[in-house]
Amino acid sequence: MLGIDARAARYTWTAAFVLLLLWLLFLMRTTLFVFILALLFGYLLSPLVNVIDRFLPTSRTRTPALAIAYLIFVAVLFVAVTQIGSRVVDQANALAKSVPAWLGNWQQPSASVTPGVNSFKAEVLQKVQEQIGKSSGDIIAALPRAGAKILSVASNVVYVVIIPILGFFFLKDGDVMRQLFLEMIENQPWRTLVDELLVDVNLLLAHYMRAILTLSLATFTSYSIFFSILRVHYSILLAALAATLEFIPMIGTLTAGVVIVIVTAASGGPVWSAIVFLVVYRVFQDYVLSPQLMRAGVQLHPLFVLFGVFAGAEIAGIPGAFLSVPVLALIRIIYRRIRKARTPRLTAIEPSQTL
Repeated sequence: MLGIDARAARYTWTAAFVLLLLWLLFLMRTTLFVFILALLFGYLLSPLVNVIDRFLPTSRTRTPALAIAYLIFVAVLFVAVTQIGSRVVDQANALAKSVPAWLGNWQQPSASVTPGVNSFKAEVLQKVQEQIGKSSGDIIAALPRAGAKILSVASNVVYVVIIPILGFFFLKDGDVMRQLFLEMIENQPWRTLVDELLVDVNLLLAHYMRAILTLSLATFTSYSIFFSILRVHYSILLAALAATLEFIPMIGTLTAGVVIVIVTAASGGPVWSAIVFLVVYRVFQDYVLSPQLMRAGVQLHPLFVLFGVFAGAEIAGIPGAFLSVPVLALIRIIYRRIRKARTPRLTAIEPSQTL
């Protein structure tokens, strides 16, 4: 009718619907990221909730265990902020005040350094000062937009409050949501495949979040103890920085190592001891600790991890770099499950030859 092919029209409508769905997902990217963070937060608290639920009397709901787990989490967070956060802020302020003095000392020529190197230092310092001047001009020009920036920060604070609330609902009604999702699939083979995929994804995210949190805590503990023994300046600040960047695979750890070496050298600390420690700790973590923690689910070659981190950073900045490894591992799981489902199975066994 009217020269329109029905099959081509269906394909065109499907493609238009998919494009519209992708466009809507792009518009909702901030909300989706918040919900993903809430889901990952739920996986972090899930082991504690399960342990508490075993010791409580049998109940139809997990709400009492969730309430106790959240109280423990708030107490631990309060202790961490009051005991560690204050020291991090003090050391960050001291570091900011020391940077101009370091630049001034760097500008002064040294008798033990050749004139060519001193001229190179002067040129680099001039470039740094020019960038600082440009930055100051940008800050002054941006003052009228300070009100909008304050509102943006306030909205981020709201997200920090919303994420634990959403995580509570994921922990409380996760099984119910999973069953409702499976009931929407009527085809039995596809329903079985999706059920197996959900089990694999649940195992993947649980192991990944617990592993990355353990690695972050191990990094903070090791760095803070070693730097305190060596009397490295800003030890707690550097350890907190390294632990935070541990959530960005490979690139984050490399960035933290470079910053630690630069700050240690500029503050007159034991640079070579810090470098040796960083190398030894990275070897221990990458070849001993990390494989043991991530042996279930997250099994990716370092080249794929690097590609995912760079690609995620290009697409979505820091959130993309943070989610790159789980997304790649998820794609790997989906591919293996679909390939396994499509592989023909042997229906009969050939009889063995007898002598």
